[in-house]
Amino acid sequence: MTLYLSRLRLSQSPSVQALDKLLNPEGQGARLDAHHRLIWAAFAESADQTRDFLWREDGKGNFFALSARPPIASDLFAVDVKPFAPVLQAGDRLEFTLRANATRDRKGKGRVDVVMDALHAVAKAERAAQRMDIAQQEGAAWLARQGEAGGFRVIKADVSDYSVAALPDYRGKRKGQPQFGILDLTGVIEVIDPAAFLRKLASGFGRARAFGCGLMLVRRSG
Repeated sequence: MTLYLSRLRLSQSPSVQALDKLLNPEGQGARLDAHHRLIWAAFAESADQTRDFLWREDGKGNFFALSARPPIASDLFAVDVKPFAPVLQAGDRLEFTLRANATRDRKGKGRVDVVMDALHAVAKAERAAQRMDIAQQEGAAWLARQGEAGGFRVIKADVSDYSVAALPDYRGKRKGQPQFGILDLTGVIEVIDPAAFLRKLASGFGRARAFGCGLMLVRRSG
């Protein structure tokens, strides 16, 4: 499997900067939707192209992407591309950063966000105070479960942020608007099965991958 890790930087040309309010709208959901479409512009070769890439924002105008094809050259981005083919062995330790929509199947409810689901069991008056503690607990546990099938073991997992975004393109009433949670995790993992781990990296973690979730960035632990 050949993969490419790319860093894409929005052009600073006047013609691209004139589109800033369209490319970076206010509101997290709207911004994720705009960036989703923007990154598609770097990979779509045809109208019926299926998505074969993961991406995440890395500060305004900067993005990372892991893909089966290198991005398409255009005036929108300055792009740095390199083959992604790490040589890993069982026992290797890697530092990671991951932005993920972490979910699980809940009987009678279908697929639920792990943090939202846990918060619903807490009294409303206490949810704000317990939000990050629950995000840490549930996020670390979710990643450990990912590792069971993904060829790695979690050594350390810290949740630095948990936010909730409105589902892009929803046009109904604001009350009851579909939302999804976004966890930012960093830490250290140990590779158990290199082949399984590389497959998991390529396919991504969790849901909402079209909206900048699921890409784990790794480097060897010092």
